[in-house]
Formats: sequence, C-alpha cells, structure tokens
Amino acid sequence: MPLNHTHHTKKYSQVGTSRRQVLLGMAGGALATSIGSLAAKPTHAATRGGHFNLGLGAGAVTDTLDPGLADQTFTQIQSFAYNNFLTEITSTGELIGELAESMEPADAASKWVFKLRKGVEFHNGRDVTAEDVIVSLNHHRGADTKSAGKSIMAEVTDVRADGKDTVIVDLAAGNTDFPFMLAQYTFPIMPSKDGAMDWQSGIGCGPYKIMHFEPGQRSQLERNANYWKSDRAWFDSVEIMTIADVVARTNALLTGAIDTMDRCDLKTVRFLEEDSKIEVDNIIGTQHFVYPMRTDTAPFDDNNVRLALKYALDRELFVQLILNGYGTPANDHPISPANRFFASELPQRQYDPDKVKFHLKQAGLSELTVKLSVSDAAFIGAVDGASLYSETAAASGANVKIEVERDPADGYWTNSWMKKPWTVSYWGGRPTEDWMFTLAYAKDSSWNETFWQDARFNELMVKARSETDDAKRRAMYVEMQTRLSNEGGAVIPCFANYVFASRADVGHGEIAGNWDMDGFRVVERWWKT
Repeated sequence: MPLNHTHHTKKYSQVGTSRRQVLLGMAGGALATSIGSLAAKPTHAATRGGHFNLGLGAGAVTDTLDPGLADQTFTQIQSFAYNNFLTEITSTGELIGELAESMEPADAASKWVFKLRKGVEFHNGRDVTAEDVIVSLNHHRGADTKSAGKSIMAEVTDVRADGKDTVIVDLAAGNTDFPFMLAQYTFPIMPSKDGAMDWQSGIGCGPYKIMHFEPGQRSQLERNANYWKSDRAWFDSVEIMTIADVVARTNALLTGAIDTMDRCDLKTVRFLEEDSKIEVDNIIGTQHFVYPMRTDTAPFDDNNVRLALKYALDRELFVQLILNGYGTPANDHPISPANRFFASELPQRQYDPDKVKFHLKQAGLSELTVKLSVSDAAFIGAVDGASLYSETAAASGANVKIEVERDPADGYWTNSWMKKPWTVSYWGGRPTEDWMFTLAYAKDSSWNETFWQDARFNELMVKARSETDDAKRRAMYVEMQTRLSNEGGAVIPCFANYVFASRADVGHGEIAGNWDMDGFRVVERWWKT
C-alpha cells in the first residue's frame, strides 16, 4: 500500500444528551435528537458539479429496490440518494420535515397530521400527492408484507388523506416518537401505481435519478435538475460501488479510483490519517456490533447458557484489539450513552470466569461447545472479534469452546443471518429507544434476530410510547435495557465509532451520527471542490 507520511489531524465528534419532546408540535420547526455531529470542514465551500465515486463494504446480489428490504449500507444509502421521506434527521441531529412541510400531533399523539410540501415532483414529472404517501406507508403494513418496517407500522390503524396535500396517520396508542421513525431508510415516499407503491420502476423524488442498478455491484445516478432543495445534490453524477474487500477498497481510495470509502480498516487507518491526500472522519453514534443467539434454538434457549457466554467475553479487550480504541464497551443492550434514556445506572458487564462457570453449572452443564457463524460482511473485524471471543471463553477455564465458522461474505445476510443459531451482525442504532427496540426486539419484528419473546418487555414498549412524563418513561426504558442485558439473546460487545475516509477534494458540512456516512445522506449532502 503506497503511503505518504505527511501528518494529518484526526477529527472527532461529541454526542449530545437531550432532545425536545415531539409533543410540542412541528409547524415547520425542528426537534433536536440526542445524536451528535462532526464539525464542518472550514475550507471546503460547497461547489456544484463533478462526479462522485463511493466505495462501500456492503452489497449483495440479492439487493433490491424494495425499501422494505433495504438491509445493508448499499441499499440504505441508495434509498436516500433517489428518494425523499416525510421527515429528515439533519446533520446537527434535529428532526425536521422533508416532504412534510409541517407535522402536528393530536389526541395525545395517537394521531399525526402531515401537511405536504407543494410542488415536489417525482423524477417522471408528476407531483407528489397524499395518495403516494398513503400507498408508501401501507406498503409496510399488513400480514403479508415482508418489510422490515412491519413492526413499526403495526401500531398504525389507518392512513388517510384530508384533501390533496394532507395525510392523517392514526395510531393504536400515543407515540411521541412516531415522526422520528418515518425518517428511516425503510420509509421513502414513492409513486402510487394501481393502488400500490411502485418501487419496481426506481422512480423517486429525491436528489438523484437511478440510471443503472446492478444488485450487489453498482448504482449509477444523475442529478435531479428539478430537485426542490437548492442547497443539496451538488454532484452532477454519482456511482455507488460495492467493494467488499477492505484492502481493495482502501487501495481504490489511495489511487483515486473512488472518492470516499466507508468502514476503514481500523488496523491500518493510521496510515490513511498520515496521507495528505486523504481525510479520515471518526464520529460517535449508536452503531453497535452484535453476536445474536437464536433464543428459540438449543442451547441458546437456556438463559444460563446465554449468560455464561456473555460473561465469557472481554469487552475492554475487544474495544482495544478489534476497534483499536475507536469505540466503547456495551452492556448487551442496544441503547448507547448517546441516547436520551441510556441506563447509566446498570452495572457494566465484565469478563468474569467465575460467573461463566456458575451459569454453566446452573444450566446443568459441565462443558459447552457452540458454533459461531461469522463474516466480515457484518463489520470489518467480525471474524477477528469472534476469534478473540473464542480465546477469552477458552481462557475462562469453564470448558467453553466457541467454534468459529467463517461464512462467505456474498449472501451472508440471506443464508446465515437469522438462519443459523449463532451469527454476527451490526446495527447503526436509532435516535430513539422505542425505534431501536421496535425494530430489533419487538415480538413481531421481521428483524428480531434473537427471536426473543418477553411479555413484560413488549408490554413496557407499548406503555413507554405514549408516556409523557419523562421520569416514568425513563424508568420503563431502564427496565427494558436491564431485561435485555440479563435475559436477552444478544451479546453486544461494544458501540463502534463510524470511521470513513475521503480524498481531500471531497467536502461536507457537519456530519450526522444517527447512521453511518452522514446519516446515509452522503450522496445528497456532500460535494467536490
């Protein structure tokens, strides 16, 4: 790898600690989340024009334009590149309307009224209407939908129009966080055709038009000349490419074949930081890595086995060796210190050989051998992390053997994840507790990767949505985090910083930390100088 050892300064972000309640209403205003952002580059004024090549570490031949099945970074970034949503989380962590000019709660937040922005066109020239919003939201509803947004939309009882430009969404109970959920990549507003959402055409109303899409390989886009945001969509054209191998992706950046890469190799990122032609961004958010156990499958259906394995992992060592310090230990639940209702009082789980032995004995076992199926398709270092996990488990002296099975990167999310008993995955996290819990741990969620069913947890999830007293709401979320940590099927070793790199002529403002790559809006927000 060619290296230039000119010193380059690493940039960091900080996380916030509060957000105003959505119940205050939105009438064009913004509401702050608790997710931090990265300081803007002061010398790179926004400039229109040029071509942008983006190299990503995730992509599969099973990728589709169906937003309900956007399950990895490639399709998630592409979704924001050619679509708009009712709401948007800004680079400074605030919730604002996107296609929704305003949004107002009614009936204790069990009803939300969205007034649509006038004059926004789809790529085929047709105006966005209330009917398009209705079919787009309904795409994720109903027993037959395969969308990952099904669990979020399960609380919706009706979506209806009030004239051409107003949409009313009725919920089974109040949910103060509902507009935040509509900012997710799963819920773009697409054209209506024959009473259904037309995702097959690839027509959106966002900053770029899809000209060519090869699943798992590339997406070629051109700027939407009629895009309604005058301060976005700076590039003339964009190509998003899957370059799964991190060495190949890094070399492509160094040689100028791509302008930006995600998922830098943390073992070698220091060399990129020393290259004067490269700028490395490092931002704290809610991203976390998971080793999910299927709690409906033996031996993981025994909570003592799950606890033994949780205590068999050295989290501090994991952060230092696998993340090179770019992260913080986690506590087997998905809520990070960046979230508003983080359970700071919950003791941090530590590596503890005595507790490994205790819980193994409680499970009636004198030894344990389990297979962990992993792939670096989940995150760079997933295989090394599993090997470290195996070593610390063996070192506990409790006769615990973790057999690491490396699966192919291509097709991992289809053939291994949520299929095999114990795998590896990653989550970008979510700005609100309810959003994260609903998506990944609710009993009916399509992405409940641990298949965990807990009546009390699901009861609390429903109650907390409509609770307006912050103290009561926090108490419920703390109990949920505690139940997940002590009884759930997720081994969550750490919260990992987002680390990505660009050529020096790529510019951006503040970088959002709600998801990777500027909240997945890198294509819309960035520019070249």
